[in-house]
Amino acid sequence: MASDRIIAPNSRSIRDGVTRRTLLAAAAGVSAAAMLPAAARAEFPIPDVPPLEKEDYGEARKRFHTNLLRKGPSPEQSAPLGTPAGARRVMYRGGPDGSIELIAWISSYEPSAKLKPAVLFLHGGNATGDGHWELMKAYWEAGYVVMLPSFRGENGQAGNYSGFYDETSDALAAASYLEDLPGIDKNRFFLAGHSNGGTLALLASMTRKFRASAPISAGVNSWRYFGRFEREVRFDENDQQEFVMRSSVCFGHSLKCPTLLLRGTEERPFDADHQLLMDRAKSTGVSIEAKLLPGNHNGVVPGAVAESIRFFNQVIG
Repeated sequence: MASDRIIAPNSRSIRDGVTRRTLLAAAAGVSAAAMLPAAARAEFPIPDVPPLEKEDYGEARKRFHTNLLRKGPSPEQSAPLGTPAGARRVMYRGGPDGSIELIAWISSYEPSAKLKPAVLFLHGGNATGDGHWELMKAYWEAGYVVMLPSFRGENGQAGNYSGFYDETSDALAAASYLEDLPGIDKNRFFLAGHSNGGTLALLASMTRKFRASAPISAGVNSWRYFGRFEREVRFDENDQQEFVMRSSVCFGHSLKCPTLLLRGTEERPFDADHQLLMDRAKSTGVSIEAKLLPGNHNGVVPGAVAESIRFFNQVIG
């Protein structure tokens, strides 16, 4: 993604923290490999065709527990969270057991007898900031209540980073928090997310039902992701199931709502992975489509948010 800009969220935009750290290491004369824990430097094979799991993803999550060999916070360091303009700060109970409190931002609204549609938006990267929240303005201007949660281990918060698995539990907990707020229409409850958040949006919408989902620049193949960002591997990389449970392409049949995959024309091409996910989903009758929009990995987000609004409005007709 040579054309992608790298901007810090606390400078009021988005950043790809891993890429930024790599550039900083290069500037300091340190190789990217040297930044990796010894246990994470071993290469693991990326399967030509990710396996297709027969079991429903939500059911599989009830039995599977990730084995974290290295525990600690998010690999992306960032400042503690405040409350940006236009947001109300709340605390939600993250994870499957509600054992940790995490910060989320919600747009201001007044509950009324006329229920409001809502969007849960999952941010990109491994930390959040005001720049992510700025992108949410389009949702509330379109009449949606929007919630942007942070996740375990981010921005100095409690919890161990797991690389998409336990973070999916946080996303699901945030969904329950938002839809249970007074004045929220559970029949018009939507999901979106960008980059890492798009990856989580796919996994979350394979676990429970939303009215529709619009993942932006989502990864669907965790072997490919962790092959690029080996430093983020905290689990037992010798256990293939760890990768399977982080790969939506292995569970295409589990999607539980209409889905629109959005991606920029200048992004790294993962067409084969996305097409395989779509083929597997469509074979079981799931409504899923993909659309390319102008822009790179970060630059596509404003247009993709606008496209997600059009998609959600179309779904509710």
